[in-house]
Amino acid sequence: MNLTFRNGAHPPAKKELTENIPLKEMPTPDEVAISLSQHIGAPAQPVVQVGDEVKAGTLIGRAAGFVSSNIYSSVSGTVKGFKTLPTANGGKAQHVVIENDGLYRTQTLPLVNPTKENIVARVQEAGIVGMGGATFPTHVKLSPSKPVDTLIINAAECEPYITCDYRLLIEETTVFIKGVEFLMKALGVKKAYIGIEKNKPEAIRRLISYCPFNIVVKPLKVKYPQGAEKQLIYAITKRKVPAGGLPMDVGCVVDNVHTAYSIAQAVLYGEPCYRRAMTISGRGIHNPGNYWVRNGVSFRYLLDQVKGGEPYPVIQKVISGGPMMGFAQVDLDPCTTKGSSSLLFMVPEDIEIRTESPCINCARCAMACPMMLMPMFIEKAVLENDAKAAKDRGALNCIECGCCAYECPAKRPLVQAMRMAKRIIKEKGV
Repeated sequence: MNLTFRNGAHPPAKKELTENIPLKEMPTPDEVAISLSQHIGAPAQPVVQVGDEVKAGTLIGRAAGFVSSNIYSSVSGTVKGFKTLPTANGGKAQHVVIENDGLYRTQTLPLVNPTKENIVARVQEAGIVGMGGATFPTHVKLSPSKPVDTLIINAAECEPYITCDYRLLIEETTVFIKGVEFLMKALGVKKAYIGIEKNKPEAIRRLISYCPFNIVVKPLKVKYPQGAEKQLIYAITKRKVPAGGLPMDVGCVVDNVHTAYSIAQAVLYGEPCYRRAMTISGRGIHNPGNYWVRNGVSFRYLLDQVKGGEPYPVIQKVISGGPMMGFAQVDLDPCTTKGSSSLLFMVPEDIEIRTESPCINCARCAMACPMMLMPMFIEKAVLENDAKAAKDRGALNCIECGCCAYECPAKRPLVQAMRMAKRIIKEKGV
């Protein structure tokens, strides 16, 4: 049986560049700049001053409220100052600049026989967020306001190019499973499902071999966006999250592979969230691969480490995240964060540059939309500055997966139109 959802797209996977390359440590520069806004919600408030000595795992930013997240130093060294720097998603944030002493002294606090409450508290203390890219503070998910009976782990990794979760599943199988068990204990659920696309046979075999009976591996049809929360829940449980609703409305919580792994690291070894597995790929570099990267490393430094020797390819576009939902970069000044799943260096042959043309009413965008929306009508409402029409046509339900724009033969900027629709709806208060 094919476990999947309606509609969607089939972009080329492009995972062969890195899927068979084991994780290795990325060197860290002499100076890191760690963002205080690495999560959905309020930015963390700095708790260090210029001249302070820190270790890898020292708290440098305290969560500013419940929907916020603690920030930790990723290196040992000295706080040099604070800077406002650009972020990968196009915004700006305050960063703590730390001079790396190269010793990588650490500060940890493992738990012994943790209770449910201990786990939730440790997840919050360690600053763990959704590390698939959404960066929603995980302790909030572990405190649902409605009864939950099912945990789903998103191992689909459906975005092209990205393979860091796949390598974690293969190389850190037992630690990952321990993290799933901690999540189950924190939520008080008796069963968990791991949704993983069928194009990852080695990971599926390992999971089936190692998982206990109450953690069920569910191979999924290969289709984008199989890893989107609502689509994943439907594919595995056939439960439909209502429009405007949350997974807990149908008794589910969804977490990412890397999130589960980070929870195990925090509970078992007392390691806060200050480094992550990251795919650096694309034909614009000579050394694509999967790397352990500490927070606060500039994209420019990463390029210097992976570009390799001459001749240098022509890099047409740099994308933080996947090519479907990621953000094209204006420059290489942004630094890595908890949500930096990948960095892609694309050559001209990988980029289709076409001028947009008028909509031809083919409805391919609607046939691809996994949320059953009609993007062409929402775009029309945006062009007419009609916030009410945009809302009535379901703009707020858009998950910005990019399927519509990918399928559009006229190359309409449909994802940008969806984002603009949400903005005008909020501004006009309709």
